[in-house]
Amino acid sequence: MTYAGGRAILDADSHVMELADFLDDFIDPPERDRLRRRGMDALAPVLADATQKAQRRGADASVAARAEEGLMQDKGWMAMGGFDPVERSRVLDLLGFEGQLVFATFATAMFSLPRNIHRYTDKDELSGDLDLLYAGCRAQNKAMNAFCAGDPRLLPVAYVSLVDPRRAVDVAAEAIDGGCSAVMVPSTAAGDLSPTHPDLDPLWALLQDRDIPFVLHVGGGGRLLDRAFHNNAMPVTDHLGGGENIRSKDYLAIYHSPTLFLGALILDGVFDRFPGLRGGCIEQGAGWVVSWMRHLDYAQRAFRRTEEPLQRLTHQPSEYVRRHLKFTPFPGEPVSWMIEQAGPELFMFSTDYPHPEGGRDPLAKFEEALTSATPADQDRFYFRNMEELLSGHDRGKAGHEVTS
Repeated sequence: MTYAGGRAILDADSHVMELADFLDDFIDPPERDRLRRRGMDALAPVLADATQKAQRRGADASVAARAEEGLMQDKGWMAMGGFDPVERSRVLDLLGFEGQLVFATFATAMFSLPRNIHRYTDKDELSGDLDLLYAGCRAQNKAMNAFCAGDPRLLPVAYVSLVDPRRAVDVAAEAIDGGCSAVMVPSTAAGDLSPTHPDLDPLWALLQDRDIPFVLHVGGGGRLLDRAFHNNAMPVTDHLGGGENIRSKDYLAIYHSPTLFLGALILDGVFDRFPGLRGGCIEQGAGWVVSWMRHLDYAQRAFRRTEEPLQRLTHQPSEYVRRHLKFTPFPGEPVSWMIEQAGPELFMFSTDYPHPEGGRDPLAKFEEALTSATPADQDRFYFRNMEELLSGHDRGKAGHEVTS
């Protein structure tokens, strides 16, 4: 019996745990030499240990069997299939999932811009860092497509910075041509531009025309809150030890960047200009969506008289949410209540495998949270909503029956 237990499931969030050389075969040598490797270098002992354990699993069937028994307990680089694509296929056999979006974890930090690009006073410095940024995006996207190429259930997620709209379109097109199933964009302003600026319309048009969703992910909005809020003489650690280093007050701010980013797309009419555009908000919780939808509608009512773009909207803002967006709740959130309040078409199942943030048994937690949901709504949550997000690029099981 698989972890899915016979239920048709698409997993909207999983990760590759990159080794230090993850980008090296996919980036030109001049830019490879500029990659910021300090973080990966500091992890050298962990990566060496994880590599040795993976080799032992490959050489000894009894070791592999024990790892399979602890499939959802082992996390990070120590988990099966964290960095080996062949082993990852075996993981999907054991999980029994029809498909799984796969995000990078740490590679982006090796080429991303400093947090505040407005610090630049030297245009040559900015130009050089932009060259590294987009060379890194291209390399990461090629590496992700290569990791997932051997198994159609593995659905690679590309990463595209929006700071340079022209290069963003070129990088996104290349990633789509290479086989990516979704394009992650940062949930921030695009440098000095809003993500709704006309200069970025060619990107949204590309995604619409190629039938590829954009996705937001925790970490894509930069630092979650001012570090001063942690300067309280009561230091705490990240109890999960995961990639995103989330603590209680970080959690309170986790939805800030996606609400602003997605709200701007809605209120500035991007979904009217591109009615086929779809997006997903991943690993940022979803309980907030209920009140946010009402907040959006109120914003239109309150400011419509003085803001002409709001007058041009074809639908209520909350209707764009239902038509164009999907969200992944955290395990333990009251999903049945969220469905009752906001609709069954909005929420998707995810494991965050092999990150610890997903927990050791996300399926059990979601099952408990869905006890009052109808079979059809449960089917939407576990399968059909992600199928709709992926649309024509769904590689999952088509046409399965909903049982009552």
